Amino acid sequence: MVAARITVNGESTPIAPAAPHTTVLDFLRDRGLTGTKEGCAEGECGACSVLVARPGVNKPTDWVAINACLVPVTALDGQEVITSEGLATAGAPGTPPTLHPVQEEMAVRGGSQCGYCTPGFICSMAAEYYRPDRCAHADQHADQAEPADGEGADAEHGPNGFDLHSLSGNLCRCTGYRPIRDAAYAVGAPTEDDPLALRREQSPPEPVATEYTQDDSVFLRPATLAEATRLLRERPDAVLVAGSTDWGVEVNIRSRRAGCVIAIDRLPELRGLSVGSDHIEIGAAQTLTEIERRLDGEVPLLAELFPQFASRLIRNSATLGGNLGTGSPIGDSPPVLLALEASVVLADADGERVVPLADYFTGYRQSVRRPGELIRAVRVPLPLSPVTAFHKIAKRRFDDISSVAVAFALDIEDGIVRKARIGLGGVAATPIRALATEAALEGKPWVTETVAAAAQVLQAQGTPMSDHRASSEYRAAMLGQSLLKLYAQTTEAVSS
Repeated sequence: MVAARITVNGESTPIAPAAPHTTVLDFLRDRGLTGTKEGCAEGECGACSVLVARPGVNKPTDWVAINACLVPVTALDGQEVITSEGLATAGAPGTPPTLHPVQEEMAVRGGSQCGYCTPGFICSMAAEYYRPDRCAHADQHADQAEPADGEGADAEHGPNGFDLHSLSGNLCRCTGYRPIRDAAYAVGAPTEDDPLALRREQSPPEPVATEYTQDDSVFLRPATLAEATRLLRERPDAVLVAGSTDWGVEVNIRSRRAGCVIAIDRLPELRGLSVGSDHIEIGAAQTLTEIERRLDGEVPLLAELFPQFASRLIRNSATLGGNLGTGSPIGDSPPVLLALEASVVLADADGERVVPLADYFTGYRQSVRRPGELIRAVRVPLPLSPVTAFHKIAKRRFDDISSVAVAFALDIEDGIVRKARIGLGGVAATPIRALATEAALEGKPWVTETVAAAAQVLQAQGTPMSDHRASSEYRAAMLGQSLLKLYAQTTEAVSS
């Protein structure tokens, strides 16, 4: 087995002697690349953002920003990383480097004050700068930070096509976001000789089969699903990781360590996405960003979920398989997938089985998944219900944990609710279907009286608890309000 290595700013570097749980953040800082900062160690502030070369959606390679504080450096064996220091172009001996266009705009527009968060902002901004399908509006010049006559951009997209959601996981504590937004909206397109832009035309590094042992711990990256399930059978104590957005927090905040970690995020059998005649199958190791861009709105309920799921930095690593595998009652994807009547495909060394998601959760962070099994894919049946909505109630609009999450999928024909599917999160020990509310709606006219009565039923669903995010009374009230909100939002559309 070849020794584990990582390419940082164009230079191949051995991972040893880092421990298997060492984060990319700590690995980089130990080598003097201190632009990568630790702010929260939970993936919430983005001070640790770096770029990695990943398989592209519109080009062979995409430069993707991730939280270096969450990902173990062993997970990037054989991969390419660019830090904030690597964005600038080296000058002649004795001269300073030439700033990257993103760095230049942040400097001239006052986007940095104390500077602690700045390198992370710059890496996230650079990922958006290199997004292949980012394009300027025809009626707006790229060097204009404000839309012309109020046209050419909306509140979250610049005149240069820059999507502010790419910065939703980066927090600034002192400068204020206006000059940072101005810098983002001022960057133009990469030049033809930009080396990082040219790099997108070549394939990213292939996943490397890894067996890295240090300090009585081992990190394994199998090459195939068959090998992964065999390892799981041999090591039932192993921790499965994909994007590490959950496990990374356990390592950092709770100091958890694992004797064996098995990485499944690059398994080709878990990375597919196909649309058939009767269902859509989504590989469990597809990141949420990849799913969002590949489906391109084909599943409207998922399209509504994605912008509200954590931040772009998290979505660049997080997977549906990981979100379901943790079994958390406040995960954002389970309510949506329950409303979509999704199933999970479970695989082990003996084969596969398909389990409806409504039957998957059995208790708090517990499921029907057996020892040795992993989630290979999620299946969404077709056709889709035409009336859908996802309501996430949280203290912040983005990058927050939900207090209550409600997903609706309704078939309404001739003013009658023919079918209703409602998924709930945050109101019980597991994500649940609101079966009583569904029954209260089906076969009834979609009118105020029906919705008001069903809202009372929905308000009593689950067993909401009180904690620091919300009281049980508030959670119950929000359930009822969510159905009233859906009615207000859809009445005109349904009747037209």
